[in-house]
Amino acid sequence: MSTEAQHDLVVIGAGPGGYVAAIRAAQLGLNVGIVEKEPALGGTCLRVGCIPSKALLEASERYEEARKGLKRFGVKVSGVELDLPAMMKHKDRTVKALTSGVAGLMKKNKITRYSGHGKIDGAGTVVVEGDEPARIKTDKILIATGSAVSTLPGIEMDWDRIGGSTEAIAYPEVPEHLVVIGAGVIGLELGSVWARLGSKVTVLEYMDRILPGMDGETAALAQKIFKKQGLDFHLGVKVTGARVEGEQCVVEAEGRDPITCDRVLVAIGRRPYTDNLGLETVGIETSRRGQIPVDGSYKTSVDGIYAIGDVIDGPMLAHKAEEEGMACVEGFATGYGHVNYNAIPGVVYTHPEIASVGKTEEELMEAGVDYKVGKFPFMANGRAKALAQTDGQVKILAHAGTDRVLGAHIIGPRAGDLIAEAAVAIEYGASSEDIARASHAHPTLAEVIKEAALGVEGRSLNI
Repeated sequence: MSTEAQHDLVVIGAGPGGYVAAIRAAQLGLNVGIVEKEPALGGTCLRVGCIPSKALLEASERYEEARKGLKRFGVKVSGVELDLPAMMKHKDRTVKALTSGVAGLMKKNKITRYSGHGKIDGAGTVVVEGDEPARIKTDKILIATGSAVSTLPGIEMDWDRIGGSTEAIAYPEVPEHLVVIGAGVIGLELGSVWARLGSKVTVLEYMDRILPGMDGETAALAQKIFKKQGLDFHLGVKVTGARVEGEQCVVEAEGRDPITCDRVLVAIGRRPYTDNLGLETVGIETSRRGQIPVDGSYKTSVDGIYAIGDVIDGPMLAHKAEEEGMACVEGFATGYGHVNYNAIPGVVYTHPEIASVGKTEEELMEAGVDYKVGKFPFMANGRAKALAQTDGQVKILAHAGTDRVLGAHIIGPRAGDLIAEAAVAIEYGASSEDIARASHAHPTLAEVIKEAALGVEGRSLNI
């Protein structure tokens, strides 16, 4: 027998966007239910994406540093060995702690959890299919079902030898040769992990550059650094097929000899996950790219039904989904909710890290915006030298007339943390001079941001 229930809001999907929206709605006094088909809460990001990949990135960096990077600090290390099962346990412990934490937050905020596949069954009704079936009446529905791996024609995914990021964070052994299809964020991060652990990594990219969409100069500098680290890039390559043959894989590309390897990571992007969601029962149609159209308040074409995160337009980022979730429920609970999309940063957690926020030079040139550029290298920073991590730079783009910060692009140590200052600057309409005149502690990596801001007017001090 299915459960009958009533809520003010039902959220379908308990990833970062969904569970944050549920918490904010509960804080605002709404009676909230949340539906998730996976046993653990947290969505792709927490369970098999952002968090486990970062655990492996950190662990593999420590391994590589212990193996060959400590002599310069006067630390002699011998007998370094890789214990891959222990590394995977570290990843799994991290994920378990955080998914348990999300479950605790649901209880703390008195949010009702429904286990199973949630789908819309006409306006104001959500049904839950699975071991614990339920039929829920609700005033509002929020779709936050996230995304799934995209693939290509001709690639025969067996979800083992040829798979996506979920498989690549759990290989049982280090592949002798890993082929990565796609030189975007996921491909570079997980390619870096396995390269550090001993794999030969070949990256095939359809575009003529890595990190499509990011600042071109920064991406070019990143490619040079990653090439030195052993990643073998082949750009402008159209992959036409991939298949398993015995214990190996064969990857075929237009105009090239087939590549034989141990495993294939397909990392060409993700698609909105709206499978079997019941959209047809209320007349919601997705776009050509599979996205759910919404207005500025995240409302779909049907009153009372909203959507956020990877299922709508924009970059597929966990923190974007979180901001949209909060803005959405604040909008229908208080009458106001807003997201400044120009102030949402993006980070690639390679070594060095790459981070950006705001406009790229290419976007400003295309839009005909007059701008100024300030740059400063980590090579000239005392803290970076002490860390022996001097690759990279900070680049700040400011409006030529008003000096307002329009974009910032960082490649270098801890770029993912440093970008927050630039994001706040853009959020509050700060100028490059505002950043330049703010005191930055010495010696810190953040001084590179100050120096780049000074550089907008040609006033950098330490170069």
